[in-house]
Amino acid sequence: MEDDSPVIYGLEFNARALTPQHAESDVIRFLAGSQSLKFENQVHLIDFDDESNLINKNVFLHPAGEIWNINASPVDKNILATCYNKVSENRAEIQGAIWRIPPIDETEPPPPDSPGLIHSPGGGHSRSLQLVCNLENHQENIKSVLWNPSGDGTQVISITEQHLDLWDLNTTTPILQDVDSTSLEGKSQPRFTTGRWNPHHGGSQIATANDSTIRGWDIRTLRQVYSIENAHGQLVRELDFNPNKQYYLVSCGDDCKIKFWDTRNTEQPLVSITEHSHWVWSVRYNHFHDQLVLSSSSDSRVVLHNMVSLSSEPFGHLDDEDEDEDQRDKGSSGPASDGVIASYDEHEDSVYAVEWSTADPWVFASLSYDGRLVINRVPRAEKYKILL
Repeated sequence: MEDDSPVIYGLEFNARALTPQHAESDVIRFLAGSQSLKFENQVHLIDFDDESNLINKNVFLHPAGEIWNINASPVDKNILATCYNKVSENRAEIQGAIWRIPPIDETEPPPPDSPGLIHSPGGGHSRSLQLVCNLENHQENIKSVLWNPSGDGTQVISITEQHLDLWDLNTTTPILQDVDSTSLEGKSQPRFTTGRWNPHHGGSQIATANDSTIRGWDIRTLRQVYSIENAHGQLVRELDFNPNKQYYLVSCGDDCKIKFWDTRNTEQPLVSITEHSHWVWSVRYNHFHDQLVLSSSSDSRVVLHNMVSLSSEPFGHLDDEDEDEDQRDKGSSGPASDGVIASYDEHEDSVYAVEWSTADPWVFASLSYDGRLVINRVPRAEKYKILL
């Protein structure tokens, strides 16, 4: 099989929630959650073997409801959080919970009639996730549950429509302790839509979006430290931080744009690009090579961008003379520049999520609403440019 060929995996139901497995440093692993109103939903644990191009999966029942968001613990491979839609007789609201993945005995599969187990489509078995604890939602929809990337896996923040809640989590004796809380205030009751924890500053900052505004918060005081008003012409859908440059932030939204910001000076974006023809749902920095940025959209496409002008890579910050000499040494015909590396069109529906593997910097996954999960790689030519 061609080395750059995509690998496609199908979930049984519609889906929009995807996250990489952070705690497994040597395994290319993703978690995907389904979104079905009629049937019991599932979390698919997907391991990808880069050498054989094969996928090994385990399916776990998610008994609480359709999954709108999923995040994995940065330190414990068996712990994850979901935001799910709970429907009662008179209302529907998105709640949040922490779950534990039950042990998997890969050497001896259980018999077909084992209690608590079902056969998943395409072979294999599944069982239910184990509830660790539920999260308070203030009778509001929970948008996201985030782990502190710089911590020990016990500090969690939940984002509801109008509240940020900071928690201390003990997964051994299922206890969730409320540490602090703040509310979003403003005209016409603004509502949070998404958030992202900043990996810099000792894990003391997060960024949130409400409508077209991006706000930075210091979690030690839960007070606002910066604001980007009218960051996008329409709703901001997603955020991410540059892993190597502490003040750089990227955002995407319903105006079809992707914008890069320096949080020290938020008057204008550093760069604004339009490569999608519909809402941009997800944008992600590569965890190692920050010139590589992924985006996905309702136009059914995933785009791999080269943002070398804003990266921490040496060839992105040379003066003209040094850059020309460096390019001659590399045998290049010209300096590296921003642009699109590749556009991926394996999806036929809105691509709600795209995520880099935390184990292999050249592998990423994307998930569309029809339940199609596609694993792709950075083109080899681009990989060699970066490495050589």
